[in-house]
Amino acid sequence: MRLGMNLLLWTAGVTEEHFPLFADIKSWGFDGVELPLFDADEALLRRTGQELDGLGLGRTAVTVCNAETNPIDPDPAVRRAALDYLKRRIDWCALVGAETLCGPFHSALGKLVGRGRTPDEWSWCIETMRAAADHAGQAGVGLSLEPLNRFEVYFLNTMADANRLVREIGHPSVGYLYDTFHANIEEGDIAASVTRNIDGINHVHVSENHRGTPGTGHVRWEETIRALKAGGYDGWVTIEAFGRRLPELAAATCVWRDLFTSESDLARDGGAFIRGLWERA
Repeated sequence: MRLGMNLLLWTAGVTEEHFPLFADIKSWGFDGVELPLFDADEALLRRTGQELDGLGLGRTAVTVCNAETNPIDPDPAVRRAALDYLKRRIDWCALVGAETLCGPFHSALGKLVGRGRTPDEWSWCIETMRAAADHAGQAGVGLSLEPLNRFEVYFLNTMADANRLVREIGHPSVGYLYDTFHANIEEGDIAASVTRNIDGINHVHVSENHRGTPGTGHVRWEETIRALKAGGYDGWVTIEAFGRRLPELAAATCVWRDLFTSESDLARDGGAFIRGLWERA
């Protein structure tokens, strides 16, 4: 298992001001970081990759799609824009040395339409993701599709559906992401949601039910970690937490109160908690 830390706790876009944070994250026992890739400067990405290489830190990346870059939009032009958007971020991953691009980029984040998905939307997603996966495979980057809870997306909410989607895409560069926060809302049996779908999981986010420090809420951590480890998962396990440092992100994640004493305390305590659970499982 490689322990990662999602940088959205501090920033929605890494700059050189965050380079000292990388050294702190390394000192706290993490193996790598997850970089937000909503927008980027390519020269800065190269410097970021060099900085992380110098510290011996691995990296993954995260992005989302919006209404203008929606892979399941009825308009072919919007779907083409989605593919172009994903290809650009895949190229950025290759540039910065991120091995996996993860996130709910199967559909537009936050676009709820008052109904469930349609067969056409399912087919459009498969078509777009296959094309993105071809590009990712050539770039040496993996894709990890993230199901979210029903209050954030309508297209993909459960582990079973995510695993089905990955099987039907049928590309070696594509898997799906298991996120404890969303599973805590959508799954009736946490252990079974892992064990029945383990073959599709290629990335993991650990996030407490209130988005604060892992281990301070009611996520069923021991069940989750035991199921992942018993199923043979040995990839990135990345802490994803949110606070009020970034007002726009706090609004998007509905974080209205302080959930931890400091970002550094959350990372140190959460990292030690997850690593301890993994070692004992």
